[in-house]
Amino acid sequence: MNKIVGYLFLLILSLGFQQSYGQVYKFSTTGFSVLEKNEKGKWGNWSDLELTKMMVSLDTNKNRIVIYSQIIQLFEIKEYLTTTENETDLVYSFSCKDNDEVACTLSIITRKKQDNRKQLYINYGDQIIVYNIFNTD
Repeated sequence: MNKIVGYLFLLILSLGFQQSYGQVYKFSTTGFSVLEKNEKGKWGNWSDLELTKMMVSLDTNKNRIVIYSQIIQLFEIKEYLTTTENETDLVYSFSCKDNDEVACTLSIITRKKQDNRKQLYINYGDQIIVYNIFNTD
């Protein structure tokens, strides 16, 4: 009986440690813009910035990023990519699949020389969506 109690204690303890490593980050958007490739495969121009206020959640416990727009955008994180940093930017990137199982790369970029402004990029290869975001925690 003592062994069973000991195993249950260890199981509960290990589950508690696993959850403490994951974290949920919350952001709010202030605007978004879209960039698309034309029929010749060349990038066009960014669309005009549209003001918007939506919640964004990065949940490392559930390996997903959710944008709470009118139609909820759910991105399942398949791989946490290498963080990159240079003089101007700090970039956290994720290889993801969206609601429709389409592969994309999401990046949260902190612009160091712009008062640490944050942006969320969703890159589909032929289309990029950028959201201006800020932490709400």
